[in-house]
Amino acid sequence: MSILTEAQAKAILDKVIALSKADECSASLSGSVEGNIRFALNNVSTSGIVEDTSLSVSVAFGKRVGMASINEFDDAALERVVRRAEDLARLAPENPEYMPILEKQSYRASPTFSESTAAIDPEFRAQVAADSIAPCKAEKLIAAGFLEDGQSFVAFANSKGNFGYQRATGFNYTCTVRTEDGRGSGWVGRNLKDAADFRAAQDIEIAKRKALASADAKALEPGKYTVILEPAAAAGLISFMMNFFDARSADEGRSFLSRKGGGNKLGELVYDPRVNLHSDPWHPDAPVLPWDGEGLPRERMDIIKDGRIANLNYSRYWAEKQGKTANARPGNLLMGGGDKSIADLVKGTQKGILVTRTWYIRMVDPQTVLLTGLTRDGTFYIENGQIKHPVKNFRFNESPVIMLNNIDELGKPVRVAGDESSFVMMIPPMRLRDFTFTSLSDAV
Repeated sequence: MSILTEAQAKAILDKVIALSKADECSASLSGSVEGNIRFALNNVSTSGIVEDTSLSVSVAFGKRVGMASINEFDDAALERVVRRAEDLARLAPENPEYMPILEKQSYRASPTFSESTAAIDPEFRAQVAADSIAPCKAEKLIAAGFLEDGQSFVAFANSKGNFGYQRATGFNYTCTVRTEDGRGSGWVGRNLKDAADFRAAQDIEIAKRKALASADAKALEPGKYTVILEPAAAAGLISFMMNFFDARSADEGRSFLSRKGGGNKLGELVYDPRVNLHSDPWHPDAPVLPWDGEGLPRERMDIIKDGRIANLNYSRYWAEKQGKTANARPGNLLMGGGDKSIADLVKGTQKGILVTRTWYIRMVDPQTVLLTGLTRDGTFYIENGQIKHPVKNFRFNESPVIMLNNIDELGKPVRVAGDESSFVMMIPPMRLRDFTFTSLSDAV
């Protein structure tokens, strides 16, 4: 029962709405079939398929709200979950920020479903593991990786007649390759819409080369360096920064987008004028659902335009309070760039450091979005347009706001997944001035 058709989902939701005696009722139904395969030490360790379907019901008596969920769908179970939500609502204190449920909305479907991804079977997953492991074994390297794929649906309805339904698929692959002595490490990752575009045997070559090339890392003094961040390295910092594009936190003085004396920096120049970032649920390579968690319809929206703050997220409550128009939270982040590859950026670098990945990113100062984290899985010194030798990993203390004011050049955007968020992202590799490394790390 994991993947329901639109008609099946609507029939269940209609029953739930009809059962409710509350002032308002909304319900959401979701299901998924997720497959995975994990390998380590050049052997498959786990593989499986997980199926799940669940129903969540929210009701309100005035501003008293109750919620309950269930994974049974016979008539008796549906009535139980509605009554449970209503009982909880009657016991709940009033929510002063409660907003009435949405009136009927119009949603334009986005291309979130891929036939090739939905068709993945155990044989496909086993072949991915084999194509990752065999080339590593041949060169006495050790592979460890994970492939996760799945298909899902989401449907929702409320007592004011709003309804939405859509199917989606997901595909995410990562692999770390290390030398037998543990001194060299390389990594590759692919977050894709269509599994048909994936070639594990080709991608594993990237991780192999970096593992072999990083084995004899030399120590460099910490300090400020020109860096080239690969898209996966930049994504973790940028996705962290996007958590602060909330109008309320900016208006209340809790964000780097807060203005001294009150208000926010909407319309102000905050970044290098070459920084452009927008959201678009219908992007062909990075589509997302055409609504957010509140059911607000998503639209194409500029977030940063020529370095200026173009839009902040206004929740329905905060928009009403501030006399603004509410907007949906973006589901993807699409950053503009150029047409150069990572190799092209390296060729144009006199002296610098190439960073494959950043990880373990944590907040230091929310007012400046100062972050700390580590490099890993292949960090290299560049001189006169060539990679000269591997270097030991660094801890960095850097703000993505400052980082995006120190741009030398942007390359061609590629699809990646942000480490600290669920955003689907298109991020370019980027060459940056004065990136701050504060200490060395013994990790590889």
